[in-house]
Amino acid sequence: MDEAATLPEDESVLKTAAAQGEWFGHPKGLYVLFFTEMWERFSYYGMRALLVLYMTKYLIINADQGMSVFGYEGIRHFVQWFVGLFGMHDPLSTQALSSQIYGLYTGFVYFTPFFGGILADRVFGQRKSVYIGGVLMAIGHFLMAVESMFFVALLFLILGNGCFKPNISTQVGNLYPEGDHRRDSAFTIFYMGINLGAFFSPLVCGTLGQKVGWHYGFGAAGVGMIAGLVIYHFGKHLLPADRIMKKAAAHETAVEQKITATEWKAIGALVFLCIVNIVFWAVYEQQGNTLQLWADQNTRWQFFGYSVPSSWYQSFNPAFIFIFAPLMNIFWGWQNKSGKEPSSVTKMGIGCVLLGGAFIIMIAASRALGAGEKGSLLWLVATTWLFTMGELYLSPIGLSLVTKVAPARMVSMLMGMWFLSSFFGNYLSGFIGGFYETMSKDAFFTLLMAMGVGAGLIFFAANKPLRKTIGHGV
Repeated sequence: MDEAATLPEDESVLKTAAAQGEWFGHPKGLYVLFFTEMWERFSYYGMRALLVLYMTKYLIINADQGMSVFGYEGIRHFVQWFVGLFGMHDPLSTQALSSQIYGLYTGFVYFTPFFGGILADRVFGQRKSVYIGGVLMAIGHFLMAVESMFFVALLFLILGNGCFKPNISTQVGNLYPEGDHRRDSAFTIFYMGINLGAFFSPLVCGTLGQKVGWHYGFGAAGVGMIAGLVIYHFGKHLLPADRIMKKAAAHETAVEQKITATEWKAIGALVFLCIVNIVFWAVYEQQGNTLQLWADQNTRWQFFGYSVPSSWYQSFNPAFIFIFAPLMNIFWGWQNKSGKEPSSVTKMGIGCVLLGGAFIIMIAASRALGAGEKGSLLWLVATTWLFTMGELYLSPIGLSLVTKVAPARMVSMLMGMWFLSSFFGNYLSGFIGGFYETMSKDAFFTLLMAMGVGAGLIFFAANKPLRKTIGHGV
């Protein structure tokens, strides 16, 4: 008889998870998390590719004409009041209101993971939290198919992502012992899974939404979320036991541990990095907002005489990540062997500078094209490639850094805090996007360039002090 079959459930999980072999130099569980996250991101980015277009071309126009959308008037009045605090008292246009709602939604998607991380660390554990989050998000995607439930659907997606997002990422770090050099590489592989889903989702959900019907696109996103949950469920025996499971197997009771001085320094460093990280995401998230509008209004989408949906633009970034992430891993490995690999914080600074620099191309595009004129797709291709390289220097490196520096008993909460920086960044992205129609395009893109480069310079300046304070390969 299999020895694991005679153990209590929690102890059996601990034993089998520890006994798993490897594929391609990494634990098999990494690939379970890879495909789970791939399908979850398929659902998220499929919905996001349609969100601004759906609001500007259909939902808000019809809601203003009397179509019933639960909560619409309250949201409109709140947003108008809020932007009025910043001197924007004129009634918001359809585009400006859509941008604000986009920013609020994508922001709150990254606000709730902080609380989802706390619940996972203290109550549910990481595995149960992933299940809860996945089910809530699936419900939200299917509710998007009902116009009147639009804002209710967004609420389900926000709450579900809060449980799912930090706890799938921390499980990647839990696959590796402390000091394992493969951890950065593992997060880059995991990041490729994210972007494989993000690549296919606009092609499927975007095409269905724009060519067949909005609700078909949102429904396809819901199917993707269900697929991710199924993979996670059948591969859970390959995943590491979380802290709650280990305590249950050992029949331990929770003991509140005080945070040490060293841990406070690590937490303080992460808080600082999160604050600077806000600027990166405020600029980066324009690709789902104002750059999507540029793709729709100022770009020719003809291939060999066929017209394709502008939402296909959302596939450019993940395609570049999937192509270049392995090459970056090889490049960093070569740098490491020669003793020239940049620190994590330096990499993040490089990422911000590349992101800001990418908008130089959009400044040139805005000056080259006349008002209402449609230009070459190559402007967006070049811009997206450059800020994708910046993303590779920042996003997976940041995820890995959290699992290195955070105290083990707080890792999900602090991963949630890392995503909290994306909350502020995403909302700031929506707020900045509200000026897309009122500023000249070259001035708008110049603002984005300055923000990205400025954040990079802050990372460079902070590199040495942070390494002195906490070390840990930072």
